[in-house]
Amino acid sequence: MKEKQCPAFTVEEIIKATGGSLIQGNVRQRVTGVSTDSRTVNNGNLFIPLVGDRYDGHAFIENAVNKEAAGILTQRGREEDTARIPDHIFIISVDDTLTAYGDIAGFWRNRFNIPVIAVTGSSGKTTTKEMAASITGLSKTVLKNKGNLNNLVGLPLTVLEMNSGHQVAILEMGTNRPGEIARLTAIARPSVGVITNVGPAHLEGLKSLEGVREEKGALFSTMEQESVAIVNYDDTAVVKAAQSWRGKRITYGMHEDAYIRAEGVTQKGASGLHFILTIGEERGEVALPVLGVHNVHNALAAAACSWSLGIDFDDICRGLATFTQVDGRMELHSLMNGTYLIDDTYNANPSSVREALRSLKELKGPHRSIVIFGDMLELGDRATEKHEDIGRYMADTAVDTIFLRGNLSQRVAAGAKKNGFPGDRIFFINDPVETAIHLKTYLREGDWILIKGSRKMKMEEVSMAIIDLCGETQEQKNPDTRIES
Repeated sequence: MKEKQCPAFTVEEIIKATGGSLIQGNVRQRVTGVSTDSRTVNNGNLFIPLVGDRYDGHAFIENAVNKEAAGILTQRGREEDTARIPDHIFIISVDDTLTAYGDIAGFWRNRFNIPVIAVTGSSGKTTTKEMAASITGLSKTVLKNKGNLNNLVGLPLTVLEMNSGHQVAILEMGTNRPGEIARLTAIARPSVGVITNVGPAHLEGLKSLEGVREEKGALFSTMEQESVAIVNYDDTAVVKAAQSWRGKRITYGMHEDAYIRAEGVTQKGASGLHFILTIGEERGEVALPVLGVHNVHNALAAAACSWSLGIDFDDICRGLATFTQVDGRMELHSLMNGTYLIDDTYNANPSSVREALRSLKELKGPHRSIVIFGDMLELGDRATEKHEDIGRYMADTAVDTIFLRGNLSQRVAAGAKKNGFPGDRIFFINDPVETAIHLKTYLREGDWILIKGSRKMKMEEVSMAIIDLCGETQEQKNPDTRIES
């Protein structure tokens, strides 16, 4: 294997990448490593002070200098922040430090001739990325985003970790405003791109479902024509987004005309999903150790991305079978009192909540189900409507008891009541420990609990409180539940 590299640039290369102007230093100076956080600066790094709504990295330039940064970027008009920097440290002025950060990451990415898979969508991005990594990791060295570092700060950070030891990169791309996906695509230059789905997420910034489709569709419209578009044949908005794509495409879904498809999908209780994976003429059974039939689409997307890279069919099946569910995404905990807790607290939007509720209804069988739900954020002026819709859907999916947390909890309750849900089985919560104590006295063996909400609602605190109070079994029980679709 070749010697691994960390990002290294000359001043001349940084100026070329960013279009910046040299204020101090000379073009032959070099940096090794890039940091946007003065606390992590190491000797010889380039420090890039980013400017956000609640922070300004220029305030920490002196800290970076004290940690022996070799060079500093600064935003034009902010040159006074660098007035006391010693002469041996170079300074480059740029129009915008965040844009320059992405430019430098893109410059580094272009040094490596490896396939890059880009994954975006309203939901399922991280799971699809991790499934694809589980498959490709059987035969290749994989670079992927840590957690969901998928935005204009997180994706460049991942790209700058690319080195000659990597054989494939799998990059998740997130957005909450127009233009982000196009920019991320330009930085990553993906050879394979997939849009998992299009749903009502981040409406505060993207305004409408059409706005979401256009923003996600920018992946296909920005990719180079030599790339491969992976198209969810079951999502009409994704199909529409791919209409203008003239390059190679691979379709996936439950539709009989999809090239990669799943047949005979069965949810076998806590043991996970079983289905027949079909790719062209190849067929094989897959045991996917996750909850939620919607995860079959994530598995198909991952299979399609892997297939486009020439991964063997058997490795695709094996990679899916050995996949480990991501924390906080339909993560099952079997409790000591004989109940089951589904921690789906990583994030929430209307589509993902409906999928989780549908899965809960299927999994609980003849037993009771309890939903502990926190607000869905970033829905703009449709927040009230969407929360009432979820309340109605809770009533429709035969939830037994509802616990609500957040400013929009009354709207969820109102929606549930409109569909006949009893008001005396709706509770409003704040303290996670008090909720766990109350719930423990109510639970009986066989009950299923779903906990979900947007990231900032910190619903994982409720999950942890319940698990701490009730205790968790070392081995998951397998309730007698079998659902086919």
